[in-house]
Amino acid sequence: MAYPVVSAPYGLKPINLIGGQVFAGSTRNYPIQYGYATNIFYGDIVNIIRGSIVDNADTTDSTGTGIVGVFLGCSYTNPTTKQKQFAQYWPAGTAAGDCQAIICDDPDTVFKVVMCSATTVIASAANAMLGQNFGLIQNAGNVNTGNSAVAALYSASTTSADLALRVVGLVGETAVQTSVTGSSSSTTITCSALPNALVVGTDVAYIASNGQLVQTGSYVSVAAAAGATSVTINSAIAVPGSVTAIPSASTILFTQYPEMLVKLNFGTHSYYTATAV
Repeated sequence: MAYPVVSAPYGLKPINLIGGQVFAGSTRNYPIQYGYATNIFYGDIVNIIRGSIVDNADTTDSTGTGIVGVFLGCSYTNPTTKQKQFAQYWPAGTAAGDCQAIICDDPDTVFKVVMCSATTVIASAANAMLGQNFGLIQNAGNVNTGNSAVAALYSASTTSADLALRVVGLVGETAVQTSVTGSSSSTTITCSALPNALVVGTDVAYIASNGQLVQTGSYVSVAAAAGATSVTINSAIAVPGSVTAIPSASTILFTQYPEMLVKLNFGTHSYYTATAV
């Protein structure tokens, strides 16, 4: 099993920039309005409205309110102690008029995010999802840690232009792999009993007769329980190279990628749209 185990979503974490450029920690400060009544957590996507940062509560950002980046903490004068305070999250209703939100605002930033099927239920990304679009699950963050719980929403429909996230990579370090023997026909894989359960989105590949790995371009579309001998995939196997099915008695590899690499989609980041906020 991979380490560490991904047990819950954590929002968006900056990793690098597209093209392999290094993320050097560059951020921009924006104000948060005095008494703003919504918590903003480390890793939340945020918008700018009337010159102030607000938490993004939309699952697609189809409202055109103007994403400006990801919240990475803030500083303000504590209204009780009158001391300058640096905080992991903005506590709703704080009576501070000098708050500066720290925002990762570069629209070319690549972020790590967890894929979930609902709320905080861990799902999987797959090779077939590279280049596709996903929306968000706006889970409430944790006031004890100050961290976000926003996740990418697993969906069979991943081509809508107004979805906030574009998949650019998979995170191999936390991947979990299961191997069985079997074959495929249309959208069904018949195999030996699964040693463990499979979540939706789990990647499907197999070992060719020459020992090479063959990516199928398909993934698990219906969760399968441990011990199951039949797995449903999103579409019949059809990839470049004329592979149309998994041959009989093949070693099939199911790989769960709970984390993937994404960037904010073109047209959803306010720096990449001509529409002003």
